[in-house]
Amino acid sequence: MEVKGSSKKMIATQEEMVANKVPIPYRDQCAHLLIPLNKCRQAEFYLPWKCENERHSYEKCEYELVMERMLQMQKIREEEAKLKQGGSIPLIPKTANA
Repeated sequence: MEVKGSSKKMIATQEEMVANKVPIPYRDQCAHLLIPLNKCRQAEFYLPWKCENERHSYEKCEYELVMERMLQMQKIREEEAKLKQGGSIPLIPKTANA
């Protein structure tokens, strides 16, 4: 499934996420990495030194999504700044004394 505005595709399906009880806020383009991470965590009794590879790959995916959104927002802000600065005719003309 293609997600608008993102370069990453959804790999995990809705059915897989429901079957693996992925919470709704975590159902993003990295959910396919969260499913094996949660299975590993449950199998290893949530020991913090276990499942490091799975956790690292999931956190890296989430980091990349955040960075992508930040770049998109920066582009939007730059476009808005360009529109505010130039090209528009002011509705109220500036007077010589103002």
